[in-house]
Amino acid sequence: MFSFTERILPCLVKAVSTTMRYLKIMTIAFSALIVPFIISTVASAADLPPMPAPLIPGPNDGRIAYMTARLLEEYHYSQHPLDMEMSEKFFDGYLESLDPRRENFLQSDFDEFAHYRTNLDAFTIGGRGRADLTPAYEIFQRFLQRLQQHVAYVDNLLKQDNFKFDTDERVAIDRHDMPYPKNLADAQHLWLQQLSYEYLQEKIGREISATNSDLILPLSKTNEAEIARNLAHHYDWSFKMLAKWDSTDVLQAYLNALTHAYDPHSDYLNTAHEQQFSMEMSLSLFGIGAQLTEDDGKCTIASLIPGGPADKSKQLKEKDQIIAVAQSNQPPVSVVDMELSKAVQLIRGPKGTQVQLTIIPADDPGARHVVTIIRDEIKLEDSEAKAQLIELPDGHGGTNRLGIINLPEFYFTIDLPGNNGNSTPKSTTADVTKLIQKLEQQKVGGIILDLRNNPGGSLEEAVKFTGLFIKEGPVVLARSPDSPVATLSDTDSSQLYDGPLVVLVNRFSASAAEIASAALQDYDRALVVGDIATHGKGTVQNLNSLRQFVWPAEPDATNDPGTVKITIRKFYRITGASTQLKGVMPDIVLPSVLSYSTQFGETSLENPLPWDTIPAVNYDKLNLVQPYLSQLRVRSNARIATNQDFIYVRQDIDELQKLQADKTATLNEHEALKERQKINAQIKARDAERTRRKIADEKIYDITLENADMPGLRAPEPMTVTNFTGDFYTFTNHETGLLETNTANWKAEVKTLPPDPTLGETEQILEDYISLLNANHTLIAK
Repeated sequence: MFSFTERILPCLVKAVSTTMRYLKIMTIAFSALIVPFIISTVASAADLPPMPAPLIPGPNDGRIAYMTARLLEEYHYSQHPLDMEMSEKFFDGYLESLDPRRENFLQSDFDEFAHYRTNLDAFTIGGRGRADLTPAYEIFQRFLQRLQQHVAYVDNLLKQDNFKFDTDERVAIDRHDMPYPKNLADAQHLWLQQLSYEYLQEKIGREISATNSDLILPLSKTNEAEIARNLAHHYDWSFKMLAKWDSTDVLQAYLNALTHAYDPHSDYLNTAHEQQFSMEMSLSLFGIGAQLTEDDGKCTIASLIPGGPADKSKQLKEKDQIIAVAQSNQPPVSVVDMELSKAVQLIRGPKGTQVQLTIIPADDPGARHVVTIIRDEIKLEDSEAKAQLIELPDGHGGTNRLGIINLPEFYFTIDLPGNNGNSTPKSTTADVTKLIQKLEQQKVGGIILDLRNNPGGSLEEAVKFTGLFIKEGPVVLARSPDSPVATLSDTDSSQLYDGPLVVLVNRFSASAAEIASAALQDYDRALVVGDIATHGKGTVQNLNSLRQFVWPAEPDATNDPGTVKITIRKFYRITGASTQLKGVMPDIVLPSVLSYSTQFGETSLENPLPWDTIPAVNYDKLNLVQPYLSQLRVRSNARIATNQDFIYVRQDIDELQKLQADKTATLNEHEALKERQKINAQIKARDAERTRRKIADEKIYDITLENADMPGLRAPEPMTVTNFTGDFYTFTNHETGLLETNTANWKAEVKTLPPDPTLGETEQILEDYISLLNANHTLIAK
C-alpha cells in the first residue's frame, strides 16, 4: 500500500489563526466594495504578460495516455470502463485541477468545451493505440489565456490604488461548488473582490502585529506601495510558473484527472513524481543534500543537510543561488526562472556521479563560482521512526517510565531504475524493533504508538509492525475484484512487546496506519485514543511501469513514460468491516478541532470508493482493554472537563463551526481589525496563562535510531526555551587576549514548550491503564 497523494497538513492546533490563514489564501470575494469605475478597467494588449508559444504533445504522449487508460480499465478495483460517465468526471477533474476556485474559466469556456465532456473516452481510447490529446492542450491554452487576463487586470488595479474598505460587504470564502463567472466582466468582478480581500489582509497584518501590542498603526504610503508590489509579484510569479509548463506538465495534470476519475488515490506519475514518490517511501534520495527554494526566479539554498555532500564540500552555504547546472562534462543548463521541481531534477542524480553548479554566493552577489560535487545517498531522518522515554513522578517518591514511539509513516525501500541498487534498505518494522528494545532496556511500564499524521505506506510493513505486538494471527483482509478475499497474517509466533499498549491517532492517520490501529483494536490488544475517526483510506495501490508498453514508441521520443499507481484492492478489518470512508473510531475520543473540520478525511475527496463489509475471519480476542474501558473513559472525561488546554480546544471548535456555517468573511476594515484584535488577544491571553503554569515535573529523553545502540540515555530535553533580546557586542579582553561577547544588555525570556494536550492526556490514560492492569494482576505472556 502506498501513501495517498494528498500530503496532509500537520495539525490544526490553533483553529482560529489557521482558519484565517486559509481564508487569506483561498477567499474569492463578491462585493461592490471598491469604487465602481475600477471594475471597468480593462488591460491593454501592452499590459498583458507575454504568452508562451502553444504547446504540442511529446512523441510518446499519445501512447502514454492510451496505455494509462487501458491499465485503469483492466486493473482498477472498480473494473469500470472508460465510458461517458468516467469521461464527465475526467473532464470536470481536469478543469478543477487547473482552476479549483472557479475564478478563471468562464461559463462560455465551459460551454465551448462541453462537447469534450462526454467524449474524452473516445479521444483517449478510440484511436489505434494512441490517444488524441487535443482536449488537454486546448483547455490548458485557454486557461493560460484567462490567467494572463487575470494577472494583467490585477496589475492595473494595484497601480490605481483606489482600495477602500468601509462598506458592510461580506464575501464568499469558497467557490469550489459555485458556478463559473458568466463572462469576462463577471470574472473581473470576482478578481477585484479577491484582490480586495488579499490587500485587506496584508494591510491588517501590518497595522496589527505582536510587535505593536495590538495597537492600530495606520500604514504609510510606503507600506501601502509595498503591499501592492508584493501582491503584483505574487500574481506575476503565478503566471510565469504556469507559462513555463511543458508537454510533460500538461500530460501529468491531464492524466491525473483521468486516474482521479476512478478514485482519489490512483495517480499518473511522470519521472519527477515517480522519483519523489520513491524518495518519500524509501526515506532517501540521491543528490547533493541541500534543501532548495525559489526566490524571485532563482534556485536558492534554504539549508544544507548535515553530513550530505554539499555540507561536506564546504563550498555551499545558505542563501547561495544556483543559476546553472551541468552534468559531468556536459555544458551547463541555466535554471534561472526554471520551475523549482525541474531544477531539482537536474541537480539530483545517481550515487557517485558528478554535478557542477554555477552559483552566486550570498555574501558576494557580483561573483560567479562553479562548484563540483559528487552525488551521494541522502537520508531523510526526519521521517524515520523515533522514540521518547518519559519519566514521571509516581506520587510516592518514585517515578514511572513510559515509552513513546513516533512513526511518521510506514516506509520501505523502492529502488527505481537508475539507482542501480544503491539504496540502503529501510524497514519500519526493523527500526521500531530497535527502539522498543531500547525502551524495554530502560524498564518502561507501557508504550504509546503515536501514529498521528501518519499517511500510511507499505501494506507489508503494516502487517509486520502489528506482528510485533501480537502472536501469530490475521491482521488485515484484502479483496480484489476478480479473486477470493486474501488474509494477510502475522506468521511469526514470537511477540516483541507484550506490555500495556496505547495507539494514538488523528484525522490524518491513514491507510497503513489505519490497518495497524484497527488490528490492535480488534484483537483488544491496545487501547486506541484520538480524534473522532481516522482518515478513512481503505484501499491498496500498486505501481505499473509504462516503460514495457510505451518505450520507445517513436525514434525521437525522449521522455520516460512514467508509472501509473492504480487502486487494485480494498482492505478490511479482521471483523469484516472496511475502514474506507469511516476510518477507525478510537476507544477514547479526545476533543480535537480536526474532528469537526469538513476539509479533511476521505469523505472530503472526489470520487472515493464506498464503505462496505465482508465476512469476518476467526481470531483470538485478547480481552486486554474492554474490561477496563469504562473506568478509563470516566477518569479521562473528568480530567478533560477541567483541563485548560482542552477548554481552549473546545473554544476553537466553536469558532471553526461558526466559520464553516457562515462561509463568508468581512471586507470592512473596522470589522476585520476587531476580529484580528480579538484573535491576537485570545492568543496572548492563552500564552500568558501557560507561562504562569508550573513547569511539568517530568523528564523527556529522546531516542533516535542513531543513539539507540549507545549505552544509557542522552541528557533529558529541556522543558523550556530561552530567547535572548537586546544589544550585544564583541570585544578583545586585553587581560586574557581572548575575544569575548558583552551580554550585559541582554534580556532572557524563558518560555515553556508549546503544550500537546492530546499526548499529555494519552500519557495519563496509559498510566491509568497500567495501574488497572496491575490491580487486577493481568499478565500478558509471551
